[in-house]
Amino acid sequence: MRKDRVTGKRVGIFGMARSGLACAKLLKKLGAQVFVTDAKPDNLLTSEIAQLVEQDIDFETGGHTLKAITNKDYLIISPGVPLDIPILKEAQNLGIPIFSEIEVAFWLTDAKIVGLTGSNGKTTTTALVGDILKEDRKECEVGGNIGIPFSNLVEKVSSDGIIVLELSSFQLERIEEFKPYVAVVLNLTPDHLDRYPDLRSYMEAKLRIFENQTDVDFAVLNADDKNSMELALYSASKKMFFSTQKELELGAFVKNGMLVYKMNGKEEKIIETKDIEIKGPHNLSNATAACAICAILGVSPVSMRETLKRFKGVEHRLEEVATLSGVRFVNDSKATNVESVWYALQSVEKPIILIAGGKDKGGDFTRLRELVQNRVKALILIGEAKEKIHDALSDLVSTFHSDSLEEAVELSFKKAEAGDTVLLSPACASFDMFKDYEHRGEVFKSSVKRLTERTNGKINS
Repeated sequence: MRKDRVTGKRVGIFGMARSGLACAKLLKKLGAQVFVTDAKPDNLLTSEIAQLVEQDIDFETGGHTLKAITNKDYLIISPGVPLDIPILKEAQNLGIPIFSEIEVAFWLTDAKIVGLTGSNGKTTTTALVGDILKEDRKECEVGGNIGIPFSNLVEKVSSDGIIVLELSSFQLERIEEFKPYVAVVLNLTPDHLDRYPDLRSYMEAKLRIFENQTDVDFAVLNADDKNSMELALYSASKKMFFSTQKELELGAFVKNGMLVYKMNGKEEKIIETKDIEIKGPHNLSNATAACAICAILGVSPVSMRETLKRFKGVEHRLEEVATLSGVRFVNDSKATNVESVWYALQSVEKPIILIAGGKDKGGDFTRLRELVQNRVKALILIGEAKEKIHDALSDLVSTFHSDSLEEAVELSFKKAEAGDTVLLSPACASFDMFKDYEHRGEVFKSSVKRLTERTNGKINS
């Protein structure tokens, strides 16, 4: 623990989102002089401003001025803040260190860190690992990109405990010493190509999760994913693998319908795959990854089994919302890239009415053509990317455009028949129309609720 890196330091924090606010409060408590800056205007930051005022933390809104970098010992950037904005370029020219929130929070804990990254499955697997550890009565907190900032957890977990973190490539861009005891890459497919020039650049950002590991640490890798396995060459840590497609000499895998793991030459049966509560091929991979991680941490097979039998997944990820007049509504707002939707379309019952669209992240929507042709009855498009998705898929299926998600829900119900599934699985970021994917999911659920109330509650939820 290095509180000396905080106490008495002058720190500029870019972004008033969750991680920025949490870090500001923690550093102020530990004796730093903190200044927070955000490009959004006051009227969009009412709650955040109130919290900063309550903590007597100085701030600015409506743009980043030189006050944010002048006489600062270092800067901390929130994940959504681009590194190429002029003020940060000026800071780099002046030699001011720039860190992510996870780097600074890492200085302030002696707990064991499990860090999970990848293109898909991060949130579900992070939550599942946390639940398994708690079932095994281990001291544990879960956070990171999953919703609770790392900075909010460092004072809650002792040096004997475990902090499980979902990590985005954005968070990993500005680390220096951050080092998980267990570093996990679930998979790597094209994503965030609006921020990275190509897949290799995106992979290199993910690769940083292994950067500071040594031979006392572990890297957990997907043996079914070629891109992830490439990263094994770059890690100095011990390796552990997971697979749903082949038997492994070391790791967790599926064998004769049973999820098992093998360590030190000994094979342990965990659970029959049919008894795992979360369904779909992607969730079987997530469950296998979670067991590989927990095996490293000394968790009993019984705790893994009991958790897998009852774990229902996370909010906004293939979340069953309601069944109205025989039509199922499923909220998959967390599907912010094409690969997530590719899995989602295989995981819900057809015929499917798919609501998709939002802020394009450079995705290749033609990847979905075969599944759309075979499983989708109608396509309803929203947001900035609707024209691009229309061009990629509209020749396969009836396609409609909506100006809002609320309108899309209404239209989907009109087009649906009993036995259909209305699936919100956007394949895009949410920031063109919503605060974040959670906000988008809540709007979807509230729209379904209003629809239910207007149809006299003919609902089975």
